[in-house]
Amino acid sequence: MMMGAERMCMPCPSLHQFVEAVKQTALANKRWVPPHGKGTLYMRPMLLGSGAVLGLAPAPEYTFLVYASPVSDDYFKGSGGLNLYVEEEYDRSARLGTGGVKSICNYAPALKAMGRAKSRGFSDVLYLDSVEKKNLEEASACNVFIVKGNVISTPAARGTILPGVTRRSIIEIAYDHGYQVEEGVVPVDQLLDADEVFCTGTAVVVAPVDTITYRDQRVQYKTGVGSVTSELYSTLVGIQRGVVEDKKGWTVEIS
Repeated sequence: MMMGAERMCMPCPSLHQFVEAVKQTALANKRWVPPHGKGTLYMRPMLLGSGAVLGLAPAPEYTFLVYASPVSDDYFKGSGGLNLYVEEEYDRSARLGTGGVKSICNYAPALKAMGRAKSRGFSDVLYLDSVEKKNLEEASACNVFIVKGNVISTPAARGTILPGVTRRSIIEIAYDHGYQVEEGVVPVDQLLDADEVFCTGTAVVVAPVDTITYRDQRVQYKTGVGSVTSELYSTLVGIQRGVVEDKKGWTVEIS
């Protein structure tokens, strides 16, 4: 939020204000926390600009709020694995734009391509870079990773994709499990030879990809028990739920 607010010319709450707001919202909604193993209480902090202004300028006033909603563990309803479509007509973001900012300007433009893909039976779209149209970026609302042997590759967060917290957490966990993680340019052609593909995000957590369709070719990937995706998912969710020791200081107990 601090990085995004700076880019969008907005003031930002302090770290203390942010954390306390999340804690108080969680406590006020604790009766809505789903039973263990049935879901989670999804927390969404937001920063909104408003006020009496018609010109193109920063808003005169801002509201910081946090809302909560119980959600199931399956963001993509009824999905054993995602079926993605590589989008070549529409761009999600452009170099030097706001692709790395978690704002509405990066979600609204994705709705048309995502809606078209879902009408064709796909879970979501996978975007390419807006310049050369040959390198992976991310899906509509989550980062993407490719697994080949012991190497896990993901597009580098250089301003065109969101540097998600779940993305960063999975990279650290992968290192801990002995995998080689490469952040850089990932050509779309690497999809054709990958062992596994998965997506990460606050809501999707770590979601396995079953198939990806690129032009006239549909590629299927390994999912389920014994997969790298399952291993990383189990560790991250285990830390979140307190069944795996948190050696990184990621979790905060609320009482």
